[in-house]
Amino acid sequence: MANKDAFLESIKNGYTFKGEHFKLGCAMLDGEVISGADVFLPLKTMTRHGLIAGATGTGKTKTLQVIAEGLSDASVPVLLMDIKGDLSGIAAAGTDNPKIQERYQKIGGTWSPAAYPSELLSLSQEQGVRLRATTSEFGPILLSKILELNDTQAGLVAMLFKYCDDNKLPLLDLKDFKKVLQFASDEGKADLEKDYGKISTTSTGTILRKVIELEQQGADLFFGEKSFEVDDLMRISDDGRGVVSILRVADIQDRPKLFSTFMLSLLAELYATLPEEGDLDKPKLVMFIDEAHLIFNEASDALLKQIDTIIKLIRSKGVGIFFCTQNPMDVPASVLGQLGLKVQHALRAFTANDRKTIKQTAENYPLSDFYKTDELLTQIGIGEALITCLNEKGVPTPLAATMLVSPRSRMDVLTDAEVNALVSSSKLVKKYAETIDNESAYEMLTAKLQEAAEKTAAANSAGSTGSGKPKEEKSLLEQVMGSSAMRQAGRTAASVITRSLLGALGLGGRSKKSIF
Repeated sequence: MANKDAFLESIKNGYTFKGEHFKLGCAMLDGEVISGADVFLPLKTMTRHGLIAGATGTGKTKTLQVIAEGLSDASVPVLLMDIKGDLSGIAAAGTDNPKIQERYQKIGGTWSPAAYPSELLSLSQEQGVRLRATTSEFGPILLSKILELNDTQAGLVAMLFKYCDDNKLPLLDLKDFKKVLQFASDEGKADLEKDYGKISTTSTGTILRKVIELEQQGADLFFGEKSFEVDDLMRISDDGRGVVSILRVADIQDRPKLFSTFMLSLLAELYATLPEEGDLDKPKLVMFIDEAHLIFNEASDALLKQIDTIIKLIRSKGVGIFFCTQNPMDVPASVLGQLGLKVQHALRAFTANDRKTIKQTAENYPLSDFYKTDELLTQIGIGEALITCLNEKGVPTPLAATMLVSPRSRMDVLTDAEVNALVSSSKLVKKYAETIDNESAYEMLTAKLQEAAEKTAAANSAGSTGSGKPKEEKSLLEQVMGSSAMRQAGRTAASVITRSLLGALGLGGRSKKSIF
């Protein structure tokens, strides 16, 4: 009894918070739920990021759902990266059943169904809000990283962006960038080399091949207009709850570079546009990345480095990032060390490597006077987890084996009819539905090259039949600069603001008003 009393006091002291919080479950000791040992999560430290881990079938996706619901109820917008396609049910109310009632008899409180204000997002042709960014907005640094270019090739990309910026050539999609690459390696090479330095046709050829590879993974759907505005991720519904944005990326295993491209762009955009906030009472946005092991297994070194950097710095912008994965060892150590909230579901010990992983996992949690952590990791049941978070002073809370509350929304996916209804009622779907193909670098260079070729042919013809010296033609650059289309296109180049994380952090000594 003394042990139980000491445990109850430890949990109450560790999980009592002054600021806003919500209940995640009730702590257990020796497999028994201890009445009154409620485990809460403080909103104030949700920007310290988090991890939800556990073997397949242990309930980690439902835990993600519960935390997302708690945040939405507290007027915090949520972004869910739905890689398995099983999170859309948060938009529909759940259904009561005997198992839920049995759980609540143990953990206390009452359960009631609730549907949450939701928005479906898409990177492809799936139904939902189309997410796009222009090539110019993406910037040369991030584009070079996602293409995995060496320093020489990255320098050439930066030079081409500079040329387009100087000459009011909008880079809206990958088609524009490919055209500029072709122009720089052929007709325009002499003009560019006079003002911007030597251009290697070998480098332009390599970059072009890598752009084509990116296109084959569907990136041509991502680059273009109308650009998605990150403010649309941070909306509050009419009833005061945070809107849950669900990005469906079920084909991530087949197209890792497309997802990497999106992740780099989104993280950089959030950091570059959101103001410094310091320690807020609650986050402005929380992002959940389900099945994160797929990202870390497939991601380029560029993405891994950027995630490491952003995790350390984006907290000051009021943004929290949570990773949901099968094994905590899937997350790089540099990232794992930055995660304040840890929710660890059961792990399976089938092999020697599994046992080694369990031992390493146990060492990442606070020492406990009440648990043998490594043994408990294989014994906790479905819908139960080991939890520790940071209190409002930034100190880790006591380790608590917890029976979790149940999601109030549906623990299944939406039907096709429900998806259609949600999409048809969305204002954002209508806002971003149209694919805009404004006149940009591709059309401008193509038209002017054709015009220049025609004038050169006419001049050669006049010079061979007439007398005297043929009139000197304007250079291609002069012709391009003099066109009305160029003047109209100036709006795009003039409004270019870097989405490059490095630029946003000021590591390159660059102004935020220019990608250079």
